[in-house]
Amino acid sequence: LADDLEAVLAHTLAPGEKAVIAGHSMGGMTVMAASARPGFREHTAAVLLCSTGASRLVAEARVLPLRAGRVRTWITGRILGSRAPLGPVTPLARRILKYATMGAGSAPHMVEACARIVHACPRAVRGAWASVLERLDLDHGVRELTVPTAVVAGTADRLTPPVHARALVAALPACVGLTEFPGLGHMTPVEAPELVTAKIRELAATYLTNTTDTTDTTDAVDAHVKEGA
Repeated sequence: LADDLEAVLAHTLAPGEKAVIAGHSMGGMTVMAASARPGFREHTAAVLLCSTGASRLVAEARVLPLRAGRVRTWITGRILGSRAPLGPVTPLARRILKYATMGAGSAPHMVEACARIVHACPRAVRGAWASVLERLDLDHGVRELTVPTAVVAGTADRLTPPVHARALVAALPACVGLTEFPGLGHMTPVEAPELVTAKIRELAATYLTNTTDTTDTTDAVDAHVKEGA
């Protein structure tokens, strides 16, 4: 994914041209994995890390209402890594997905959209990514992220709870703020797109030298990265 991000930046931006890079969840992990790469550094003016974490991703997940420890970590890993077919999007499937990934106040159409994305993911891919999460450690990438970086998280996020956001803030060399959205879950860009977009535009207005000419480029890079992820 870091290779893909570098390729998107090289294809989208002229030499020396910069953009704001926003990464949600796996997208944020991709940014951290690419942080020391020359292509990333050449083209990045600022970063938004949204509902993501750098390490201990399965151990800190709170999808299961159990005390933190080896038992919860093991069971969580087995659930996330299951390759069982999910089948059609049923009312029960929507309720389970909403509990695990979204806040209690999420609108039904948002839950439906997320459920269809999850159910469309091939089960082998879903299981393989869960195994990646169990061993992923990007703490070194956080320390290499030297551009201005803002962090946002939902207070009701069970997949990457706010403990991750606070750890990122403590480790980032150039953190420019932490915003915790009350009541939102893991799918913050879907649950509150206007709030996340406002953070991206705030970074663009502050750290891009010519916001009139670069706003479209920033949006295009963000869209390409999300498609790639």
